[in-house]
Amino acid sequence: MAKQPHLLVEEGDVHDIAVIPGDPGRVDRIAHLCDDSEVVAQNREYKIVNATYDGVDLTICSTGIGCPSAAIAVEELSRVGVETFVRCGTCGALQPDMEVGDMVVATGAAKEEGTSKRYESANYPAVPDYDVLTGVVEAAEDNDEEIHVGPIVSDDAFYNEDDEYVADWNDANLLAIEMEAATVFSLARRKGLAAGAICTVDGNLVAGTQKGADSDDELPEKAKDNVERAIRITLNAVTSL
Repeated sequence: MAKQPHLLVEEGDVHDIAVIPGDPGRVDRIAHLCDDSEVVAQNREYKIVNATYDGVDLTICSTGIGCPSAAIAVEELSRVGVETFVRCGTCGALQPDMEVGDMVVATGAAKEEGTSKRYESANYPAVPDYDVLTGVVEAAEDNDEEIHVGPIVSDDAFYNEDDEYVADWNDANLLAIEMEAATVFSLARRKGLAAGAICTVDGNLVAGTQKGADSDDELPEKAKDNVERAIRITLNAVTSL
């Protein structure tokens, strides 16, 4: 099989489990916590590293921002051997009791994005694989970490999540909003593969705060710290998958 056109990898280049953050910089943070790592390819928003954690081989691949680029990553990685995807990202809280730095494990994702709808009806569920979901939850419990577990929403328009949208998502008891999970879950299900997601809260839309709103940096300090805790949960979950 020829190299994939965007990720520039071919069969044999990657492992069967992939951790998929959005941010290419987070690939390095994840790799730093592994026992060893090696850069495989880097192109556009995609940085791919192979690593070993606690005796388990894994691939780390950034997906960029949003469902279209995440779909390309899932499509191309699945063609060269990846069977399990674990998204480790950030999200905005939609419930008033949630704080910056909290962690959310998704049990499903509402499709407020357009990419998954090019593959299937919006009526079809965007849900994680049960084993990946429980693996992440159990890894958090083993680390004595508090997490929120429940449904989230994936949206395309970061700067157009107005009060009406936020109120509706809040009323539906959705926990958080991010930009990739619905498509990752849907594509994995359609392909007979497995996927799950854990995200760190970087703002609270109900409280009127959004990532970067009160800081010169993209993430508040507490979110930065807890991203690393979410990474550790993800890596520990990978060892059981």
